[in-house]
Amino acid sequence: MEFNVFLYLAAIFGAGYCIKLVTNAIKIPEVTGYVLLGVILGTSLLKLLTADVLNALSPLSTVALGMIAFTIGIELKMDVIKKLGKSILAIVIFESGGAFAVVFLVLRFIYKADLNTSLLLGAVASATAPAATVAVIKQYKAKGPLTSTVLAVVGLDDAAALIIYVFVEGFVSSNLVGKSVAIPAMLGSALLAIFEAICIGIVAAIIYSLVLRKVKNNDWIALLLAAFLFALLGVCETIGVSELLSIMTFGMIIVNSSPTLSKKSEGIVSNFSPIFLAAFFILGGAHLNVALIGKIGVLGLFYFFARSIGKMGGATLGAIIGKAPKQVRGLVGFALLPQVGVALALALAINKKFTMPQFGQSGIDLASTIINVLLFTTIITEIIGPLLTRFALTKAGETNNSSDHQ
Repeated sequence: MEFNVFLYLAAIFGAGYCIKLVTNAIKIPEVTGYVLLGVILGTSLLKLLTADVLNALSPLSTVALGMIAFTIGIELKMDVIKKLGKSILAIVIFESGGAFAVVFLVLRFIYKADLNTSLLLGAVASATAPAATVAVIKQYKAKGPLTSTVLAVVGLDDAAALIIYVFVEGFVSSNLVGKSVAIPAMLGSALLAIFEAICIGIVAAIIYSLVLRKVKNNDWIALLLAAFLFALLGVCETIGVSELLSIMTFGMIIVNSSPTLSKKSEGIVSNFSPIFLAAFFILGGAHLNVALIGKIGVLGLFYFFARSIGKMGGATLGAIIGKAPKQVRGLVGFALLPQVGVALALALAINKKFTMPQFGQSGIDLASTIINVLLFTTIITEIIGPLLTRFALTKAGETNNSSDHQ
């Protein structure tokens, strides 16, 4: 008997509601509860969310990522960026570069992993997933310098991770087939992909603002916003550029050119995002195969600790060098651990690329190792990450604790 998608969706959202009740009662971030629920329902334990079901429901996760990117873009106001700009750039460079360097060095010289595995895991480590961080910020209605810095950093981090990844992927591909590496071509391809994503976002924002400049009715805005978000997701996926970067740019142009329209658009996204975010984290948790933990557990733990040191240490160093406000310096690193989303997208790109026939069995083994390490450590970061993000925002005095269950 074929599974019914609607019954699965009903079960996911019903279970999500129960998790919301539990997490509010025991005062932990909702995201942590959703991920744990996904692990329980997923391919390892109860097997209710099988690989086929996860595949059929994957568009939900893509829509959630689009909403997350838009939420980040809407927060990137130019007056805030100007005030924090230098420190944001320094934090992005040092936390993404730091994660790559520490993971590569630890895996290559302490764990003694092979060169290709160390490089690819280092590249994937540079990405920070905005979803969990944004969800915690929304849940606790956080506002302030740390919140603004974190949102800008997790947004721009996508571009930094993409540049590192394109370089590494080119090097490893050449390494596996025994060719020399063309660095200028790799750099050109990375910068072109980023430029295309930004241009698509700018053009979409200009058209969106022009069409809606005199519209007051929220229903009209909601219809066109949905059309634009889905179009951006579709176009970026088709031509192979970053959806996150494009939609983030779309939101950023709107908030800085039309504050009223951006406020209405943000309100519309806020009404729908809890549904998609809950599904995103439950489905993300469901991917973990607990049986593989014994196989890649030690490598996964080395990766997790090395990435945590690189991210937190790099972010702190970047904040000091960039002369960030005092509460940002000591706390920004705590909000940058989650990795599901961008890192998982990179892992899937690795899987697609290195399972091609020209890379042979070594390419297949490499892809399998990367994706399983990512899934194993993603569960850890998605459980610990939101707790640390909440700790940082609370310590900075930027949370509003009136977000409990009404």
